[in-house]
Amino acid sequence: MAEGSAPSATAPGPWTSLAVTTAIQVMTSMALLTLPVMAPEVAKALGVSSALVGGYIALAYAAAMAGSLVGGTLVRRMGAIRVSQMGLVSCAAGLALCSLPSLPAIVVGALAIGIGYGPITPASSHLLALTTPAHRMSLVFSIKQTGVPAGGMLAGAIVPGALLIVGWQATLLLVAAVCLVWAVLAQPLRAPLDADRQPNQPLALGVLLKPLRMVLGHRTLAALALCSFLFSAVQVSLTTYLVTYLHDSLSMTLVAAGVALSVSQLAGVVGRIVWGSVADRWLGARRTLVGLSICMVIGALFTAMLQPDTPVAVLWLVVGIFGASGIGWNGVYLAEVARQAPQGQASAATGGTLLFTFLGVVCGAPALGALSSAAGSYRVGFAALAVPALAALVLLLWRARHSP
Repeated sequence: MAEGSAPSATAPGPWTSLAVTTAIQVMTSMALLTLPVMAPEVAKALGVSSALVGGYIALAYAAAMAGSLVGGTLVRRMGAIRVSQMGLVSCAAGLALCSLPSLPAIVVGALAIGIGYGPITPASSHLLALTTPAHRMSLVFSIKQTGVPAGGMLAGAIVPGALLIVGWQATLLLVAAVCLVWAVLAQPLRAPLDADRQPNQPLALGVLLKPLRMVLGHRTLAALALCSFLFSAVQVSLTTYLVTYLHDSLSMTLVAAGVALSVSQLAGVVGRIVWGSVADRWLGARRTLVGLSICMVIGALFTAMLQPDTPVAVLWLVVGIFGASGIGWNGVYLAEVARQAPQGQASAATGGTLLFTFLGVVCGAPALGALSSAAGSYRVGFAALAVPALAALVLLLWRARHSP
């Protein structure tokens, strides 16, 4: 399962690679979700609709699509740690731009955050594919992918409180500063973990498009990519709009809604580890993804049925079930992509499939915002999330029937 050249004998072990990639994933995920968590307050300050947060997410992930597509090539040329550091710096710059009370500045900031976020997963897949035994792939990749909901959990737990204390602009700058600190802390690991980089790796357009051609020419990878398109539309809609839905439709305070978001993200963290273990030990990746699709359908429908008088414990249970499935699928999916990738091409295959994953985000978040605005209720939008989850279920069952 080698990815390029093997790391040096003095390189840190697999658990160090896992810890480093997870920490970077946490920080970039928090950077991406900081503005959506405070969307109602920022929208009020700028005099716009909070539904425009879907446009912010779409812009960020459109840029992330480009970043993920070139991520594999950049990792081979510059090293996974260096690419991750560049991503953190780009996220910090984007957050600083978003702190300016100007829609054009926020647009550019969203693009900068997306450019930084996109290559993070191909970089981590490169390191983990080098060091992870085949029988632990789903579990290890799932543990690393807990960084995404963990970042969302931190955003939901910290950002609303910081917003009340220092204001939305200072909160964005604070998260930007932490991104820069993480970039500096990663520097001592650059030499040992980037020892396999290939400085002469070309950046020609044909090379950059190779991951996309690889995915489209491989039936299993193409099916996984399409499935991730549907799953990611569900995940980003849940993460982006849950606070706004609970605040606007159920009259919850921003702090209480932020806690509910943290509950869903924590469930996603636990879910990713549990689903990874289930896939490795019992069901396998395909059956596990089928089960996750069913849970997403149930979670979307029950979330849409929440009422202002729903007991807090019940509300947390519902968003927890939705988070465990709608956020918990990534590790199983990425491990299966790494397994199906040609020898030594895990980062390229990951980058190619992530193009479709991020495309689902670009389409999903604005679609839910537009549907909710047209219907006059975010409740309708959350009920509609059952549709892509059901489509993914049908795709997985069809693929299982027509493959060896």
